Amino acid sequence: MPLLGAHMSIAGGLHNALLDAQGHHCQAVQLFTKNANQWNAPPPTDDAVRLFRRTLRQTRLRLPMVHDSYLINLASPDETLYRRSVEAFVDELYRAERIGARYLVTHPGAFISTDEETGLKRVASALDEAHRRCPNYRVMVLLETTAGQGTTLGHRFEHLARILSLVAEPRRLGVCLDTCHVFAAGYALAPGTEYRATFRAFDRLIGLSRLKAFHVNDSLRPQGSRVDRHAHIGRGHLGLEPFRLLLNDRRFRNRPMVLETPKEKGDEKDMDGVNLATLRGLLEGPATELSSAG
Repeated sequence: MPLLGAHMSIAGGLHNALLDAQGHHCQAVQLFTKNANQWNAPPPTDDAVRLFRRTLRQTRLRLPMVHDSYLINLASPDETLYRRSVEAFVDELYRAERIGARYLVTHPGAFISTDEETGLKRVASALDEAHRRCPNYRVMVLLETTAGQGTTLGHRFEHLARILSLVAEPRRLGVCLDTCHVFAAGYALAPGTEYRATFRAFDRLIGLSRLKAFHVNDSLRPQGSRVDRHAHIGRGHLGLEPFRLLLNDRRFRNRPMVLETPKEKGDEKDMDGVNLATLRGLLEGPATELSSAG
């Protein structure tokens, strides 16, 4: 079965995200290692790292994921912002490696005033520099699919395939597929025939072996809107069927599937708990193979 989890807060310490995930009976977790809307933060202390690693062992959460800062734009044509983004991304890699994270999730960026190809080459160059500066790191960078707002890259599978073809060390990269984002970008995830068609396209262009993790989010906006607005599971335009298909697809057994749904409490309910219960209710026992045509 997939490894269900959620993005958890680090308020009070990085390890608290792990304890919160454990309290929700999760098998996976995603967190920030600092404020995602700030460029700089002190590095985690030795004590904080030790506590996080010890808590990770105790909770037995698998394949922990870190999401990098929302300020980073590795496709920026502005040299000052580009250099600042590269430095911040290297720092994110350092922080993720230090705490023992398996994956670092990043948005490819926005090309702003240039064009797609120029932006994609900027991203690849930034990733190459980061990898050169972090030569022995175990943490893998996951390029996240995006909704495609403005000039954002990553809303077509071809974008991610192009980055992978350009980088010097593609083995150090994988993909995180966000259900809300791909739906908003125009890809269908239901019914079964459309679901299979979308993943056939992904496999043809990128390869399913590179699909390492999922963000499981419903969408407040309709298919093809190219607007990134997450909704609670089954309460948006995706509905429940895409999640049922995904959760029961045996190709994605043991992949982290992490919620990034809104954190407000509706009717005094813990919405992470509500969404996780909804997802668990869609599991049908032994996962099925959904890769065949038709």
